[in-house]
Amino acid sequence: MERTLVVLKPDAVQRGLVGEIITRFEKAGLKMIGLKMLSPDEKHYHHHYETIGKIASRRSQEIYERNMEFMMLGPVVAMVIEGVEAIGQVRKMAGDTEPKSALPGTIRGDYAHLSYDHVNTKSFKGLANIIHASADAADAEQEIKLWFTPQELHSYRLAHEHHTLQSDE
Repeated sequence: MERTLVVLKPDAVQRGLVGEIITRFEKAGLKMIGLKMLSPDEKHYHHHYETIGKIASRRSQEIYERNMEFMMLGPVVAMVIEGVEAIGQVRKMAGDTEPKSALPGTIRGDYAHLSYDHVNTKSFKGLANIIHASADAADAEQEIKLWFTPQELHSYRLAHEHHTLQSDE
Protein backbone atom coordinates (compact mmCIF):
# COMPACT_ATOMS: atom_id res chain seq x y z
CA MET A 1 0.00 0.00 0.00
CA GLU A 2 1.16 3.46 -0.85
CA ARG A 3 0.59 6.65 1.15
CA THR A 4 0.36 10.23 -0.05
CA LEU A 5 -0.31 13.65 1.42
CA VAL A 6 -3.21 15.76 0.22
CA VAL A 7 -3.77 19.33 1.39
CA LEU A 8 -7.06 21.01 0.58
CA LYS A 9 -6.01 24.62 0.20
CA PRO A 10 -7.71 27.71 1.64
CA ASP A 11 -9.86 28.15 -1.48
CA ALA A 12 -11.27 24.62 -1.13
CA VAL A 13 -12.07 25.19 2.55
CA GLN A 14 -13.57 28.64 1.97
CA ARG A 15 -15.73 27.38 -0.91
CA GLY A 16 -17.08 24.44 1.12
CA LEU A 17 -15.60 21.75 -1.15
CA VAL A 18 -13.89 19.63 1.51
CA GLY A 19 -16.61 16.99 1.86
CA GLU A 20 -17.08 16.67 -1.90
CA ILE A 21 -13.36 16.15 -2.47
CA ILE A 22 -13.03 13.59 0.34
CA THR A 23 -16.05 11.76 -1.09
CA ARG A 24 -14.33 11.51 -4.48
CA PHE A 25 -11.28 9.84 -2.93
CA GLU A 26 -13.43 7.45 -0.91
CA LYS A 27 -15.55 6.51 -3.93
CA ALA A 28 -12.33 5.67 -5.79
CA GLY A 29 -11.49 3.14 -3.07
CA LEU A 30 -8.81 5.23 -1.35
CA LYS A 31 -8.63 5.35 2.43
CA MET A 32 -8.14 8.37 4.72
CA ILE A 33 -5.74 7.29 7.44
CA GLY A 34 -5.11 10.81 8.77
CA LEU A 35 -7.28 13.91 8.55
CA LYS A 36 -7.19 17.33 10.24
CA MET A 37 -7.89 21.04 9.78
CA LEU A 38 -5.09 23.42 10.69
CA SER A 39 -3.57 26.85 10.04
CA PRO A 40 0.16 26.26 9.58
CA ASP A 41 2.63 29.08 10.12
CA GLU A 42 5.14 30.39 7.57
CA LYS A 43 7.92 28.16 8.91
CA HIS A 44 5.79 25.05 8.29
CA TYR A 45 4.91 26.19 4.76
CA HIS A 46 8.54 27.08 4.04
CA HIS A 47 9.58 23.55 4.94
CA HIS A 48 6.80 22.13 2.77
CA TYR A 49 7.19 24.35 -0.29
CA GLU A 50 10.93 25.06 -0.30
CA THR A 51 12.82 22.50 1.79
CA ILE A 52 10.81 19.64 0.24
CA GLY A 53 9.15 21.13 -2.86
CA LYS A 54 11.90 23.53 -3.96
CA ILE A 55 9.41 26.02 -5.46
CA ALA A 56 11.71 29.05 -5.20
CA SER A 57 14.65 27.01 -6.49
CA ARG A 58 12.73 25.42 -9.39
CA ARG A 59 10.34 28.20 -10.38
CA SER A 60 11.12 31.61 -8.81
CA GLN A 61 11.20 33.49 -5.55
CA GLU A 62 8.17 35.52 -6.68
CA ILE A 63 6.07 32.40 -7.26
CA TYR A 64 7.18 31.01 -3.91
CA GLU A 65 6.21 34.23 -2.09
CA ARG A 66 2.83 34.47 -3.82
CA ASN A 67 2.11 30.84 -2.98
CA MET A 68 3.06 31.45 0.64
CA GLU A 69 0.71 34.46 0.84
CA PHE A 70 -2.10 32.42 -0.68
CA MET A 71 -1.65 29.52 1.73
CA MET A 72 -1.81 31.93 4.69
CA LEU A 73 -5.31 33.14 3.67
CA GLY A 74 -7.07 30.61 5.88
CA PRO A 75 -7.12 27.12 7.30
CA VAL A 76 -6.40 24.03 5.23
CA VAL A 77 -7.42 20.41 5.55
CA ALA A 78 -4.55 17.93 5.45
CA MET A 79 -5.00 14.22 4.95
CA VAL A 80 -2.95 11.13 4.40
CA ILE A 81 -4.49 8.85 1.83
CA GLU A 82 -3.59 5.19 1.48
CA GLY A 83 -4.25 2.80 -1.35
CA VAL A 84 -2.88 0.83 -4.27
CA GLU A 85 -0.69 3.25 -6.26
CA ALA A 86 -2.26 6.08 -4.23
CA ILE A 87 0.26 8.77 -5.30
CA GLY A 88 -0.46 8.41 -9.01
CA GLN A 89 -4.19 7.90 -8.49
CA VAL A 90 -4.54 11.03 -6.33
CA ARG A 91 -2.51 13.13 -8.78
CA LYS A 92 -4.65 11.89 -11.67
CA MET A 93 -7.82 12.75 -9.74
CA ALA A 94 -6.45 16.20 -8.78
CA GLY A 95 -5.71 17.15 -12.39
CA ASP A 96 -3.15 19.48 -13.91
CA THR A 97 -1.63 22.04 -11.52
CA GLU A 98 -2.84 24.87 -13.74
CA PRO A 99 -6.62 24.69 -13.36
CA LYS A 100 -7.27 26.01 -16.89
CA SER A 101 -5.40 22.97 -18.25
CA ALA A 102 -7.03 20.42 -15.92
CA LEU A 103 -9.42 18.05 -17.63
CA PRO A 104 -13.13 17.96 -16.77
CA GLY A 105 -13.77 15.24 -14.21
CA THR A 106 -10.64 16.07 -12.23
CA ILE A 107 -10.89 18.07 -9.01
CA ARG A 108 -9.18 21.11 -10.49
CA GLY A 109 -11.00 20.70 -13.80
CA ASP A 110 -14.36 20.72 -12.05
CA TYR A 111 -13.78 23.36 -9.38
CA ALA A 112 -11.13 25.80 -10.62
CA HIS A 113 -10.44 27.55 -13.91
CA LEU A 114 -7.69 30.16 -13.49
CA SER A 115 -4.63 30.24 -15.73
CA TYR A 116 -1.06 31.14 -14.83
CA ASP A 117 -1.28 34.12 -17.20
CA HIS A 118 -4.41 35.48 -15.52
CA VAL A 119 -2.94 35.16 -12.05
CA ASN A 120 0.33 36.77 -13.16
CA THR A 121 -1.30 39.74 -14.89
CA LYS A 122 -3.67 40.42 -11.99
CA SER A 123 -1.00 40.05 -9.28
CA PHE A 124 -3.08 37.63 -7.22
CA LYS A 125 -1.55 36.26 -4.05
CA GLY A 126 -1.26 32.84 -5.65
CA LEU A 127 -2.95 30.35 -7.92
CA ALA A 128 -6.21 29.16 -6.39
CA ASN A 129 -5.99 25.54 -7.48
CA ILE A 130 -7.88 23.78 -4.68
CA ILE A 131 -5.50 20.95 -3.79
CA HIS A 132 -1.92 19.88 -3.16
CA ALA A 133 -0.97 16.26 -3.81
CA SER A 134 2.49 14.77 -3.24
CA ALA A 135 4.54 14.61 -6.45
CA ASP A 136 6.23 11.28 -5.82
CA ALA A 137 7.08 8.71 -3.15
CA ALA A 138 10.05 10.66 -1.77
CA ASP A 139 8.01 13.86 -1.41
CA ALA A 140 5.08 11.94 0.07
CA GLU A 141 7.26 10.42 2.77
CA GLN A 142 8.77 13.78 3.76
CA GLU A 143 5.47 15.66 3.56
CA ILE A 144 3.60 13.12 5.67
CA LYS A 145 6.29 13.38 8.37
CA LEU A 146 5.99 17.17 8.30
CA TRP A 147 2.19 17.29 8.53
CA PHE A 148 1.37 14.26 10.73
CA THR A 149 2.81 12.46 13.73
CA PRO A 150 2.76 8.65 13.66
CA GLN A 151 0.04 8.74 16.36
CA GLU A 152 -2.23 10.73 14.00
CA LEU A 153 -2.19 7.97 11.37
CA HIS A 154 -4.68 5.15 11.75
CA SER A 155 -4.82 1.56 10.58
CA TYR A 156 -8.16 -0.03 9.71
CA ARG A 157 -9.76 -2.05 6.93
CA LEU A 158 -12.33 -0.86 4.44
CA ALA A 159 -15.06 -3.27 3.40
CA HIS A 160 -13.71 -3.65 -0.15
CA GLU A 161 -10.08 -4.27 0.81
CA HIS A 162 -10.45 -8.04 0.56
CA HIS A 163 -10.37 -7.37 -3.23
CA THR A 164 -7.15 -5.34 -3.16
CA LEU A 165 -5.08 -6.94 -0.40
CA GLN A 166 -3.39 -10.31 -0.13
CA SER A 167 -5.03 -12.58 2.42
CA ASP A 168 -1.98 -12.37 4.68
CA GLU A 169 -1.92 -8.53 4.85
